[in-house]
Amino acid sequence: MWLGRKLLERGHRVTMIASSVYQATAEAVGIGFFAPATDMLPLMLADADLWRPGKFKRVAFTYAGRATAPCAAAIDRVVRELGKPDLLLAPMISFGARIAREKYGIPLLTVHFYPAAMMSADDVPLVLPGFRFLRRLPLAVRKFILALPSPYDRYAIPAVAEACAIHGVKPPTRLWKPWHHSPDGVLALFPSWFGTVARDHPDNTLQWDFPLEDMAQQRGMEPDLEQFLSAGERPILFTAGTGQYHAAVFFAIAARVVATLGCRAVFLTAKTGQVPENLPASIFVSAYAPFSLLLPRAAVMVHHGGIGTVAQCFAAGIPQLVVHMSLDQPDNAARVERLGVGLGIAIGRLTAERLLPLLNRCLEDVTIKTRAIQWAQHMHQHQPVAELLDWLELAMRGERPQ
Repeated sequence: MWLGRKLLERGHRVTMIASSVYQATAEAVGIGFFAPATDMLPLMLADADLWRPGKFKRVAFTYAGRATAPCAAAIDRVVRELGKPDLLLAPMISFGARIAREKYGIPLLTVHFYPAAMMSADDVPLVLPGFRFLRRLPLAVRKFILALPSPYDRYAIPAVAEACAIHGVKPPTRLWKPWHHSPDGVLALFPSWFGTVARDHPDNTLQWDFPLEDMAQQRGMEPDLEQFLSAGERPILFTAGTGQYHAAVFFAIAARVVATLGCRAVFLTAKTGQVPENLPASIFVSAYAPFSLLLPRAAVMVHHGGIGTVAQCFAAGIPQLVVHMSLDQPDNAARVERLGVGLGIAIGRLTAERLLPLLNRCLEDVTIKTRAIQWAQHMHQHQPVAELLDWLELAMRGERPQ
């Protein structure tokens, strides 16, 4: 969404292909929208295994494979109705975009939103428990292991091959590494102090800042939440993520800890049925709030470790307690701890008794608070967006961006 807004300001036409849940938001800012005929996102989010360590990659790659044909078909529709695009921007797991690149010769830039997606031997991400051991091995051994075929390819590659056959594209024998980064360029949307673009990444990689897009201009703070925030001390914020459908235990533990501390809190979840019933007036439940407006008025944020939430906490300068579950979240939590702005705990270890001392430390530790403020000041040192747009336009012209 952030990239789309910037490209619109530059005078480009922008079309988004994504789950229909994003359609109204995109169209409200002038971004064209096409939804795939089959929407895999809600099905994937409803799968409880997506949030379980050791199982989430199977789920993610299974649904990414199933989404390949609908995505490629949606790009076909864009080409028919609007003409061939000058550029495709897509995450690594959007295999339909790679098919369109091969079919139409459209330049494709792979967009990575967090360091874990880069999967570097120089900076091994903590996406799987065994990767802690992998980090301790010699560099040559790490490179050898990470160059091996991924065991998770098998969950996506049959559906990818089927979609390739439909579109007359040669199917890949492997997704990792041949289809992980587009040959046309890679855009890493996280700053170097959070995760470096290592030596084993493609040389046509551009690293940028966190996007920090929360649509605050289109969707402001709801009046009842504004009134709650103004009525007392800074609350503790709790969220398990926008797409989390299985957070009842998380919010039950949060309610117990809030009662013990005697503090105020805001529970954020799109699925408000996950929160306990009969909560006290000191806890406000909201389905949505723009983080850029909410977080600066909070004491601490307890969250799942999604990269967008991590970035907004950095920008707000508040301590963060990461209850990481799966995907990139354990790696993001480790980076939050390394930078000294918060603490982390795995969801499988989460109890009220374990959460309470960690939360107290985030509330009281002067070092954590100071580091959070320091990194917030660092976040204001933005790179000129014009340079990013110049780089994108090089790719649009078919030139290899450097």
